[in-house]
Amino acid sequence: MNWLADQAIRGQRRKQGKGRGEMPAFPKTVDFVAPDEIPVRIIRSAKRRKTISSQWRDNRLVVQVPAALDEKSERTFVDEMIAKYRKGRHARTAGHTDDALELRAASLDEKYFAGRGAPESVRWVSNQNKRWGSASYRQRTIRLSATLQHMPSWVQDYVLVHELAHLVVPKSGHGPEFQALLNRFERRAQADIFLEAFHAGYNAHAKELGRADDELSGFGDDEEQ
Repeated sequence: MNWLADQAIRGQRRKQGKGRGEMPAFPKTVDFVAPDEIPVRIIRSAKRRKTISSQWRDNRLVVQVPAALDEKSERTFVDEMIAKYRKGRHARTAGHTDDALELRAASLDEKYFAGRGAPESVRWVSNQNKRWGSASYRQRTIRLSATLQHMPSWVQDYVLVHELAHLVVPKSGHGPEFQALLNRFERRAQADIFLEAFHAGYNAHAKELGRADDELSGFGDDEEQ
């Protein structure tokens, strides 16, 4: 924990506590920004006795600790949670580069289609909110929605195989020849259920927020010329 974070915690404790070293009569919340611009919230709860937990919630790392925990121990545990999150974030983002995606696509193309898809370019895009992926058989490019980065790797692979199949049989649309190719993916049924459930849940939540139908992310794929 950096010096500014430490001072922020001490300052908020002085305000919330009755005196130096005294615990407040209610759970304390401390907010600060850790190195690497990681927003952190510490929640000290009287309901907790021994357990310490952390999770990414509301665009910040939320660390919950027992209210009786001393400051030194708290700082140690919070530092560990931040380090763990930073390590996990690095692992998650390492495989989300365009170069890594191209390698995955090439491997899947060779496995399922003997290299017949042969895309010229495969990359992630953040502005593709209406569909999981798109394929252009004229330019031989594949684009995947960045939304997929938060899903299991086998679901991402399924969408890649789907788009590769469009390049293998560009004039087939979603007809029988295309379906036969897609059926080669062993977990197709599971991936379809996963994506359909995500789509249904997303739409239900969006409607609860009062978003218009044309603003909802309709997750389909698109074959482009």
